[in-house]
Parts: sequence; C-alpha cells; structure tokens
Amino acid sequence: MKNNNIEDTKIFALGGLGEVGKNMYCIMTGNEIIITDVGITFPSDDLPGVDYIIPDFTFLKQNESKIKALFITHGHEDHIGGIPFLLQSVNIPAIYTPNQAAGLIRKKIEDKNINYKNLFIYDENTKINFKTMSVEFFRTTHSIPDSHGIVIHTPNGTIVTTGDFKFDLTPIGPIANIHKMARIGEEGVALLLSDSTNALNEGMSTSESKVDAALSRIFLQHKGRIIIATFASNIYRLKHIVDTCKRNNRKIAIFGRSMENNIEISLNEGYIKHREIFITPEEANQLKPEEVCLLCTGSQGEPLAALSRIANNSHKQIKLQNDDLVVFSSSAIPGNALSISRIINKLYLQGVKVYTNTSLSNVHTSGHGNQEELKLMLRLIKPKYFMPFHGEYRMLRSHADLAILSGMPKENTFVLENGEVLSLYKGVIKKDKNVQAGDVYVDGNRIGEIGNAVMRERKIMSSDGIVVIVANIDTIKKQLVMSTIVTTRGFVYIQENIELLKSIEKEANNVISNKLKVNCIFSDIKTELIDTLSKYIYEKTGRYPIILPIINDVKRTNQ
Repeated sequence: MKNNNIEDTKIFALGGLGEVGKNMYCIMTGNEIIITDVGITFPSDDLPGVDYIIPDFTFLKQNESKIKALFITHGHEDHIGGIPFLLQSVNIPAIYTPNQAAGLIRKKIEDKNINYKNLFIYDENTKINFKTMSVEFFRTTHSIPDSHGIVIHTPNGTIVTTGDFKFDLTPIGPIANIHKMARIGEEGVALLLSDSTNALNEGMSTSESKVDAALSRIFLQHKGRIIIATFASNIYRLKHIVDTCKRNNRKIAIFGRSMENNIEISLNEGYIKHREIFITPEEANQLKPEEVCLLCTGSQGEPLAALSRIANNSHKQIKLQNDDLVVFSSSAIPGNALSISRIINKLYLQGVKVYTNTSLSNVHTSGHGNQEELKLMLRLIKPKYFMPFHGEYRMLRSHADLAILSGMPKENTFVLENGEVLSLYKGVIKKDKNVQAGDVYVDGNRIGEIGNAVMRERKIMSSDGIVVIVANIDTIKKQLVMSTIVTTRGFVYIQENIELLKSIEKEANNVISNKLKVNCIFSDIKTELIDTLSKYIYEKTGRYPIILPIINDVKRTNQ
C-alpha cells in the first residue's frame, strides 16, 4: 500500500513477449485485474502431438476474485484462441469484445460446449467503469473488421495498448480514428504497449487498396479457373475477393473449416455481401472454368489443408486443370517458407500457373504497421514510458530503438519477457517482482498434462523409435518362463536387422536372469533393463530409442 491510499498499478504479460502469438496482458490496481486478449500459438515441428500452446493461467487462478473483465482487441486466433481454455480454468465475470470477434468467440465456446452468457459488445464510443480503473477504445486498421486499441485509466496514469494495427489511408474498411488517438495523447499517457510484429520492416506497409487493384487485374486477365489461398482470418481480403468475383460473374466454392466459419460469420454480420455467389464444390465442377473461383486454406503449406491436398492430387472434390491459376494472397509466417515452397513446386509440376506476393505483384499486404507507422503511433500517443509487445525479442528490441529515435529516453523503454512486471505509481514506472508465466501445451482434450518429460520422449520416439521388451517371469521359481520377446517401431527395419534384435533379446535375458537371482521386484528389473539396453543399443547403433519393458508374472507350479 502506498501513501494516500493509492496502490501501484502492475502491468505484465502472460504471453506475447518474445513470440508472435499467445497474446495475453494484465493490468492490476489493488484488488482489480483487467485482462486484454487471450490467444494461442501453434506448435513448431519439435513439439509432436501438441495441438496448441496457451498461456499459463496460474497467476489468474490464484487471484481469481480480483478479475473484473477480459477485453478483446480483435478476432484473430492469437488474441481470442485461448478463451475456451481460460473459461474452463478461471471464472471471468465479463468479456467485452468488438462485434466481429463476438461471433468468432461464440462459435469457439459453443464448439467446447461452454455455457457462457456474459459476452458484451463494445464500439469505440463505449466506456466501462470499475472501482479503480476505467476503459475506453479507439478504432484501428487491421486485416479484420472491428479492430481496436484499448485505453485503461488508472489512479497512477493512463495505459494504452494498441492491439494489432497499421496506418492505411486507403483501407478496404473504416479508417483508423487518428483524431481520437491524438486526443488521448494530448490528455497524457503514462505507458504505451504497441504492436511490434513488423518492427524490422522499413517504411510504410502496402495499402490494402493496392492488393485490391492487383487481384482485380488478375481476375480481368485470367480466363481459366482461379484458386486463391489466403488467411481465413483476413476478412477484408475475403470481402474483396467476394466483391471481385461478383463483378466478374464468378461463383465461389469454399474449402477449409476455418474459411467456412469466417465466411459464414461475416455474411451473418454484414461484413461480406452476396451470399448468392457461394456454391458447393460439386456445383463448381459443373461450371465453366472462367465462372469459378476456389477459395481455400493452406497458404502456409499446412499438409492437411485444402491447397496441399489439391497440389498432391489427393483432394476428393477438386482436381487441377491445365489452365488453373493459383494465387497465394499471403506472406510466409516465419518457419513456413520450406512448406510453402514444396507446395508451389508441386503445383508447377502439375502444369498450373502460380502467383505469389512480390514487388511486381502485390497480392498480399500485412495487417501490421512497418517502422514509419510505429513511429506515427508513438508520436500520436506521446507516452512517457514504452513497452513494445507482440513480437520476438529482435522485434521488441527494434521497436524500442524506434521509440528512442522518436525522442524517448532509453531508460523509459522496457523490453520484457512474459511474467516480468512493471509497477506504475503516480506516473513513475519501475521493475517489480515477476509473476508465473510460461507455455501450457494442449493435446486433444488434455490441457497442461504434457510436460517436458513427455515431450522429450516424443521427440526421441519420432527420431529413434521405440523398443518393447516383453518378459514372462515365474516369481515362485524366480526364472524366465521363456525367452524375452523384442518388438520395435520406428527403430530399425526388422527384416534387415534380425541379428541385432536377437542380440538385444539375449542381452535382455541376461539382465533379467541376473536380477532375479537378487530379487523379484519388477520396478528394479525394468530400471536395469532400460539402463543396460540403452547403453548396449547405443554402442551397436548410435541411437537412443525409448525402451519399454513389459513384465508378466506367470507363477507356474508343478502339476
């Protein structure tokens, strides 16, 4: 407790720092916590079996009674994807969300059979008051409708979080409310949290209207079938594609569940018009090529996505035709370039033409601002302190450097990690004690049950395989009833390694027989098998497969 009965305001991230995704930020004053966004990230190849990665909610569970509300900046997965998991773990009194995101959130919680009623829609004129804090909003431009920045007024100063944004003076949707941003800046801002995704990119981002023009030219020039792969969450891009198809008398067939969900919600809410031009894949196959556009997921080379199956000639409904044109209206997410290249090569091998985003063909632009736009946000908001968020460390560091170039003292910038805490008291910020933060793995319906030990074993099995040792033991006579049985998966090809498996079998027999002379405790026998066989197999093969002993107690007696 501080003087004058005012407590400090703590600011920290449970996700979103040092990473692109999993955004989750908390503002706490006294006994009140406000949360902004709760996203997910998708696992890399070194996390086999993991479906999603979500933030660690431990701190929120421990302080559940203090939570006042969750505020959503916009409807992308890295900002709303964790909501069902949060609601299953923590009591959230209310969720405030813009309209487009509300439809996506309702779909998510319905799919998880979660009964949640306290979902409220805000716009940029909404103001929400709590005991020690109040919240208002300002409209931003992003690749999805109803994107907002959030302004949190605390007793210790105003905090602004931008959400994802860019400055596009010729957008497809509404323009950002630059006047309100400037007014907020004039009123005084203690701390700005700003999107760092494109902090490494110089200049200004390309306007969505240029993508609009580039795609329009493609539709006018190409007389065959057009297949477009883009992000299902890029609603403004989808809106333009639909409008362009309408002008060029093309019908649209959709492929991919996420694409179907986003199109349906956008049609229902009025963000996308012309429901009549959507047709089934079967109907698309009956039309002339120049009358069809296929809109699909898979722009990142995902192996199970629609475009991958089309490129592999394994899609049940769509087969490529010689005059097809495939357009990648997207950019490569870091780590996906190789997968995308494979798909493009397969498409070329099938004889179709492929357009990707280049300096000569603006068929995609980012929804995140480049360096000049980030500087503009800093100039408009004019914060005393700055904390870059939503980005890998190099992006955060670059964004902090931009703030310094824009006149901010270096000591007023904070490049933090998830769990690190800033304490704001009467307009002055200092570092505070950390809170618990980290990654939680979601594997099917299991949340947080998959730890490092399990992941380590999965990685070993994926590279070195598994060896199963089955042994039948007579615990009365303290002897093996028969020779052990050795089976393997993903370790070696059995038919070509009979001698190796026989030598492993012999080694296992010796270990069990020697151990039985001392005791019959199965756990001791299993431990000895794992230790001895791991060393033996490594000496023979240079590999460390998982050793799985299965011991059965037979207890045979003389008849």
